[in-house]
Amino acid sequence: MKRILSLLVLGVGISSFSFGQGASAQAATEFTVAGIKLYESKQFMEAIVSFNSAIEADPSYFQAYFFRANIKRDFEDLHGAMKDYNHTLEANPEFADAYFERGNVKFTLQDYYGAIQDYSKAIELNENNVQAYYKRGQAKQQLEAYEDAINDCTKILEINNDNVDAFYLRGVLRIEYGQMQAGCLDLSKAGELGDLNAYQVIRERCNSSCLTN
Repeated sequence: MKRILSLLVLGVGISSFSFGQGASAQAATEFTVAGIKLYESKQFMEAIVSFNSAIEADPSYFQAYFFRANIKRDFEDLHGAMKDYNHTLEANPEFADAYFERGNVKFTLQDYYGAIQDYSKAIELNENNVQAYYKRGQAKQQLEAYEDAINDCTKILEINNDNVDAFYLRGVLRIEYGQMQAGCLDLSKAGELGDLNAYQVIRERCNSSCLTN
């Protein structure tokens, strides 16, 4: 699914993170804003051209690399996306969103250890990054590191105790880890919060004794 990038968020990102002065930085900003507008109107190739122009104007302008990477990722050019996320982080190694998105590319490529490293860096830069905890939990699940993955879900619920995705994933993880009663209770909570898929898993994996013992 294509991610729609908010112009408001972009404005905050540029004002907060831009570095460099002069005409080149101003041109890079203008090309990047134009690229986002093109992206949101689904003119993807034109958006790429605009981001290319931003990078030509200022090769250190990491926002243009980042948004160009997002388009490449959306169109499954994972190699190109990885290169652009790398450029983003070379220019700004403190940009948490780039670690998160590069982690997603690594996850897709089944490089779960690499994905965990990137998600962990995103969390280091923003300790309340719920999405990074969730994706790190999924990566750990793939490596059968169930206890660590459960801990990531628990951390999400400490930040937001109504996070339906965390209840669902923790429920599945607990069942896979052999904690049947706790897992079924988590799935029941996910169902109460609106995830109807949780009830299907309960029917398949749980029984009445799970929920009453």
